[in-house]
Amino acid sequence: MKTLHTTDYFVFLFYFLIVALYGYWVYQRKKSLTADSKDYFLAEGSLTWWAIGASLIASNISAEQFIGMSGSGFKMGLAIAAYEWMAAITLIIVGIFFIPVYLKNKIYTMPQFLNQRYNSTVSIVMAVFWLLLYVVVNLTSILYLGALAVSSISGINFTVCIFALAIFAIIITLGGMKVIGFTDVIQVFFLILGGLATTYIALNLVADHFGVQGALNGLGLMYEKAPDHFEMIFGKDNENYLDLPGLSVLIGGLWIVNLNYWGCNQYITQRALGADLKTARGGLLFAAGLKLLMPVIVVLPGIAAYILYKEGYFQEEMIQDGSVNPDHAYPVLLNLLPTGLKGLSFAALTAAVVASLAGKANSIATIFSLDVYKKIFNTEASEKKLVNVGKTTIIVSMLLAIVISPYLGIDKKGGFQYIQEYTGFVSPGIFAMFILGFFWKKATSSAAMFATVGGFILSVIFKFLPNIMDLSFLAPLGFAVENAEGIYEIPFLDRMAFVFVICIAAMFFISIAENKRGVKPKGLEVDTTMFKVHTGFAVGSLLIVGVVAALYLLFW
Repeated sequence: MKTLHTTDYFVFLFYFLIVALYGYWVYQRKKSLTADSKDYFLAEGSLTWWAIGASLIASNISAEQFIGMSGSGFKMGLAIAAYEWMAAITLIIVGIFFIPVYLKNKIYTMPQFLNQRYNSTVSIVMAVFWLLLYVVVNLTSILYLGALAVSSISGINFTVCIFALAIFAIIITLGGMKVIGFTDVIQVFFLILGGLATTYIALNLVADHFGVQGALNGLGLMYEKAPDHFEMIFGKDNENYLDLPGLSVLIGGLWIVNLNYWGCNQYITQRALGADLKTARGGLLFAAGLKLLMPVIVVLPGIAAYILYKEGYFQEEMIQDGSVNPDHAYPVLLNLLPTGLKGLSFAALTAAVVASLAGKANSIATIFSLDVYKKIFNTEASEKKLVNVGKTTIIVSMLLAIVISPYLGIDKKGGFQYIQEYTGFVSPGIFAMFILGFFWKKATSSAAMFATVGGFILSVIFKFLPNIMDLSFLAPLGFAVENAEGIYEIPFLDRMAFVFVICIAAMFFISIAENKRGVKPKGLEVDTTMFKVHTGFAVGSLLIVGVVAALYLLFW
């Protein structure tokens, strides 16, 4: 039933008041510092390791995961957890190799890095590009999917949900990064508590249906009834191979997805850029530990929904336009929860959406204020002026998202996998530009521009190549797979790997040619001592890597 009981609304209101009042208290306690743009945008020096880690997860986990990844769990099973478990290892890599470079060179935004390493042209082009991407794609899709989920659970009008989520996010975002960072701790608490409650109830529903009791028995029954949904590595005969192409999830394009997202993304790295190295690494390690838990919260409910659907539950609710829509799995499952728990899970989902919207809006404001407004429109802008411009940018970007989001229609295209594939059009080139910019001093600005523009063009070519020519000759080499329509395609994760390798090679040859002509690139301050880690971080990292390895061995 698409409605909330009075008790559910009370639980949600309780959550809203806690977050709002705590955010207001943080703002009042530190508002004397908000005239400083770095403090407003980065909460410089004020976020603890646990606040950084919680904020990373709160900003990352949104409707994309709750709705999209649960839908992928319904469709393909535990294998989709590769994104989360790979992210845990990626966060450790970013903490060891990426964050020290940013902090040592006093880098606060991604365009600033590009200006400092390459030139202002690359920086401005990418700043404008990121703003368009963040507003038109990311902010809009978060708002759309979030409103869709909230509406389907509560029965509240879709448009009302869009406005309510946007306003709630604006209230939090206007307080600056320190308010976002500390309120995200509460958001993550509700997110994990509500998510675990949903998983627990889902497993119990499975157990009850088959006449046994207990969540663990339910988990065992899920493995027994749908063993194909507990495979981590797909063979070419699996219908989902194009989405998760076998070993590519371990040695191929999935690394590019994760390293680009967690290491070269203003939206994410901003949480750590205002801290000292030890605190930033502690936050990243904490986030990595929480990442291990995410599949329990977002993937297992999707698999449970699949089992229950096969047993005759919610036959009508899963149908959209005459066929099963996996992205309905999580909202439908929440509607089975008892009063009170439904309100808690509803609060958790709302927390994830609002936290993600707030984090994205703050990053948009940071890039526009520091890398566009100050450099192009007002080079003498005061700190107070930059903060005010940032606040205006937050409101304008959210208004644009409100206007655009009702026309997005992303749910019909497949949630999580849709977002991953089309973000992958730009990831390989950007990551190539960053990784060589970090660790190869000979990389030139012309090479960086080629990776950015050329990488996108190559991604488009690889995407539409099957419409131009027959790729069946690549099948014996493992580079192409026949889809449901009988057309041979290159899996999108493999496409990303190919484009990345081409961009790296092109950047190498362009840079060498320019070096011979006397072009001397700007380098960053990098030395091996930056990459040393303290004992606690090393031990924690080994534990996390060991857990991920054990999980893959268990479900291989």
